Formats: sequence, structure tokens, C-alpha cells
Amino acid sequence: MARTTLDRAAHRRKDDAWLAEAWPRGRVLVVDLAQGGRALVTERADGGAELVLVPSADAPEAERWFLGEDADGTPLWTMDATPPPAEGARAVTLREVGHLLDARDAGIFTAAAALANWHASHKFSPRSGKPTVAVEAGWARADPDGKLMWPRTDPAMIVVVHDGVAGPSGRCLLGHNSGWGRGADGLTRFSCLAGYVEPGESAEAAVIREVAEEVGIKISSLRYEGSQSWPYPGSLMLGFLATADPSQELRLDPEEIDEAHWFTREQIAKMIAGGFVHPDSGVPMSLPMRSSIAFYLIDKWLDAGAQDHS
Repeated sequence: MARTTLDRAAHRRKDDAWLAEAWPRGRVLVVDLAQGGRALVTERADGGAELVLVPSADAPEAERWFLGEDADGTPLWTMDATPPPAEGARAVTLREVGHLLDARDAGIFTAAAALANWHASHKFSPRSGKPTVAVEAGWARADPDGKLMWPRTDPAMIVVVHDGVAGPSGRCLLGHNSGWGRGADGLTRFSCLAGYVEPGESAEAAVIREVAEEVGIKISSLRYEGSQSWPYPGSLMLGFLATADPSQELRLDPEEIDEAHWFTREQIAKMIAGGFVHPDSGVPMSLPMRSSIAFYLIDKWLDAGAQDHS
């Protein structure tokens, strides 16, 4: 979901005359927050998915927010409402379909979901408690006194901690979050360590602190790899690879991580293929969804080990 070709056309947001003219010729992605942020998609012949963007004339009556302009100049909008029925379409969340969308649709859905979540949680001013209304085409809200607030994004770090060893025996450290529970299908999901960047803290310092807090180990080096918007409800995931000595004792914070293991590349490859059972517990294990930066970081570490010690 870090992929996007969306032209946000920010210079249009305060141009009320242009926006009024643009609405009738626009297309709308309808996101239903009441149903978990679902939007409609159709299946592509290649196995991918494509967003259903409805003509503005067919869109429900709801507050509308301007996303930007498509490559051909078509204005793109979004809103929080129940999508009108579309033949052959199914309602899905971004989590379910993000990896199946092309760069254009991934950017549209990610921006729409983040914007919808922000509007839903900022109907009243945190300063005064007064009700707010959308302004600037949905990219700000104002209270009755004219005081503005803008969509916020909370930085969070996410990291694959590994031992720096190349080849199939190289290992990475993944954990199971205490709040996830166990899958109905019997699978236990393991993922990267992650946490929010605290006030007055750099992203790098957050990596060091969170790894120490969650699993009790010290990392020896780290490297930034990339970022991903995560609109649940409004985070920016800052991805890292970090090395650590696996001989260190794991000391888990039970409120955050209830299980953690060092996994070899061979085991990770089996998880991706859907066929790994932990040899000690006998529990089948899985990885994060393919649309997440967590999967990207794990897959990057997996591939890098065949070439060097990154």
C-alpha cells in the first residue's frame, strides 16, 4: 500500500468554484466505515482487483471529500456511506485487497480510508468540544469560531530484527501480539515488532526502545527501509531492518508480546508457502498479509540473505 500514482491536486482544495464544477464530472470511491471501511471491487482477469468508482450522479447523499485528479483529469472523490450495488462487485477492506490492487487504486483506497477515519473521529474540536464541519474539500475541519484542524498521521516504527547471517540458517525474530488471539483456522500469526514513536523521540530511538521493551534484547545496528501509510486509523509505518545477537535471553512484555521466536529463512519460506508447523508447540504459523509493510520487510530480509548479510 506504499504504492501510489494519485495526483492529490492540493492546489484545488480551496478553489470552491472549481470544486463545484468538478463534482458533476467526478467519480467517487464510497467507503463504508460502519462495515469496517469496506469499498467495492471487481475481479480482474489476471487475479488482481479493481476499485469500483461510481459517477458522482450515482453516489449516495453524504459529505464528500476531494482526493485529487486521475491521470486523465477526472476529479476523484470519496465519502463515508453505503456503496450503491454494482454487478459482479464485492465489498472488501483495504487489508484484504491491498496487495491485489494496482498502484493507482492502492493509492486511492489508502487515502480514502485514512481521510474517512480522520473525519469520523474529529466531528468535535479537541480544543473547545464544539462541533466541526469539513472545509478545504475535506482536508481540514473548522469549529464555529473558525479554528482549523488538519488530518494527522501518527509515526510508528516496525522492524525485522535478524542475526545478520546469510543463507537458509540465518534467523529473524518475530512475535505474536497479545491482543491478536489465535486464528479460527488454527494459524498463529507472527509479525515484526512495532510501536509508536513517542513525543521527543526519533524513529531510530523508538526502534531501540520498543525492541528492548517488548522482547528485552539490545540491537547492534539498524537500517531504514521504507514507509507505508496504515490508515487504521491513521499511522505512518516507518520500516527498519536491525541486527541483534540471538544468544540474548528473550524477556517478553506480556501486555504486548505473548510469544516470540527466532525463525530461520527456511522456516519463513515455509510460512509464506503455507506449510510451517512450529517443531516445539506443533502449532501452524503464518505471516502478516501481503499488503503490509511487515510482509515486505520479512520478504526483503528473506531475499537479501541469499546474497549478503544485510
